[in-house]
Amino acid sequence: STSRQQNQPQGHYGLTSPISLAPPSDKDHIHTQKLIEAMKPFGVFEDQEELYHRTTVLGKLNNFVREWISELAESKNLPPSITEQVGGKIFTFGSYRLGVHTKGSSDIDALCVAPSHVERSDFFQSFFEKLKNQEEVKNLRAIEDAYVPVIKFEFDGIEIDLVFAKLSLPTVSDDLDLRDDSCLKSLDIRCIRSLNGSRVTDEILRLVPNLENFRLTLRAVKLWAKRRGVYSNIMGFLGGVSWAMLVARICQLYPNALASTLVNKFFLIFSKWDWPKPVLLKRLEESFLNLPVWDPRVNPSDRYHVMPIITPAYPQQNSTYNVSVSTRAVMVEEFQRGLEVTDEILKGKSDWSKLFEPLNFFQKYKHYIVLTASAFTEEHHLNWIGLVESKIRVLVGNLERNEFITIAHVQPQSFPGNEVLYKQSGFVSMWFLGLVFKKAESAVKTNVDLTHGIQSFTDTVYRQASALNILKEGMKIEATYVKRKQLHYFLPAGTLQKRKKQRVSDISQNNSGLQCKRSSLGESCSDGSKDRDSRTPSNSSSLNKISKLDISTAETERLFLISWPNSKSQVSPTEMEATVALRTSGPPIGCTIPGYNTVCQLRTCFVQEQHKLSGTLITDPRSASPKQHYSPSSK
Repeated sequence: STSRQQNQPQGHYGLTSPISLAPPSDKDHIHTQKLIEAMKPFGVFEDQEELYHRTTVLGKLNNFVREWISELAESKNLPPSITEQVGGKIFTFGSYRLGVHTKGSSDIDALCVAPSHVERSDFFQSFFEKLKNQEEVKNLRAIEDAYVPVIKFEFDGIEIDLVFAKLSLPTVSDDLDLRDDSCLKSLDIRCIRSLNGSRVTDEILRLVPNLENFRLTLRAVKLWAKRRGVYSNIMGFLGGVSWAMLVARICQLYPNALASTLVNKFFLIFSKWDWPKPVLLKRLEESFLNLPVWDPRVNPSDRYHVMPIITPAYPQQNSTYNVSVSTRAVMVEEFQRGLEVTDEILKGKSDWSKLFEPLNFFQKYKHYIVLTASAFTEEHHLNWIGLVESKIRVLVGNLERNEFITIAHVQPQSFPGNEVLYKQSGFVSMWFLGLVFKKAESAVKTNVDLTHGIQSFTDTVYRQASALNILKEGMKIEATYVKRKQLHYFLPAGTLQKRKKQRVSDISQNNSGLQCKRSSLGESCSDGSKDRDSRTPSNSSSLNKISKLDISTAETERLFLISWPNSKSQVSPTEMEATVALRTSGPPIGCTIPGYNTVCQLRTCFVQEQHKLSGTLITDPRSASPKQHYSPSSK
């Protein structure tokens, strides 16, 4: 520990010497034991049987790779003296390599390192075929056009994500050390990216002063992040390697502290961190290879990263380029809550279970967008939701650039579509985004137009799907604006936490609003005052009414125009009512689907105080002027 402390770089990008070298007290040991007990019910600790099984599977896979590389050498007529020594090796990285694998989590990130005679095409062809012929291998699929190309499969019940890199070496020995920068020489960018996972993981482990304390703290932080909905790199939060680097930095600052103290210091440091000052585990280093690295002094685009956490292995990269202003704000708020809770725990006023209480996302905001992705077949749906999910952060970015929006918070978890609402759509997944609007500075009515941001997002997804040749008939994206009290129509039963019993008048008013929405389709709202608890799962009639408004036939693009009430309204300026224009949507011009009907329908609903609606159904948008539907002043 002492030698590593002395080797820590000083005064560069906020890197400092350890803040505290004090040894842990008896109280620290007691708190750490209580932390462990609080984490056990969540299955964060792997049992020995699971560990043994994974080790066995990795051993089999390593032998399998060496056998394939040797056979490939023979097929390419390499001399027998070389064929016998070509080698090949499997390296692990990610949570398994860090030693924080959880119980029941069977996936392992692995890297196949091969000598120079093996090409990437061999990996995705001959190795793929060899895997296909193995009885232990199930659910085999190759994703060759990914940012980091990968083969995914199950090997004897263990999910493996296997990436590939070939080195500029005739053989790969068992004692190969990937931390040496020279192994990157003469490699293409895809091989460098593949090697990066293993190199970063090994460097993190090398830079922490105490592995046991690091691992226990990281288990606690990852559990907390998942419970609070801030664990998702693809959605613009942080992924596993980023959380690991943040924990590693705290371990460097408090090298003698136990996990209970480290968790508290984690929240203390990062709730007050001066973002976008980067978090680094060591000084940025130069190399003779001259590969592009994160450096805002050289790269203008790096200056726009809002929460940089820099990988310690060359070439250093920002692991959090997906983070936006909104997702950073959400995480900082959670850091602050974590600090308050852990302070209470360490003072004996609370226990560790409080830290892991889940976020009540569906009670947090007044305004939500429901994003729906659907397809006719299960196979098409899996491809479709993977693409949509990867682009949701684009929608978050579009929304937060709206001058009237302060936060656009996406819930990383997706939900299956309501069978009643989406029975015509086949396979459906839904994501929910909470919105916070700026407080109105004046009593003048203000219109918030979300049309462009949402339309830009849907166009982006459709164009990417078309470019990847995965766009099929029946693939749809729909976005629906709803208020908090309407969420139960979209969510599975039991998802929403029980709220205090509403007054009969509130329930009546809510149902009245939902029924009045039917007037936009020429239906009567005379029965809207029926006393009915809208939260009852068996309320199929109300579900049908929602479906007639929000989930129309055909393919939907949805325009949003949200209005703040004027000074005469009985609603406060911060309580927003919505003017929502919904129109059928398909792919943008230039994207075609075989058999896809691109005829558009447009209907506009104006939601006033008391949820009163008026509007008309326009069957041909060409017959109406754009001002009617796109202008913020259109009513």
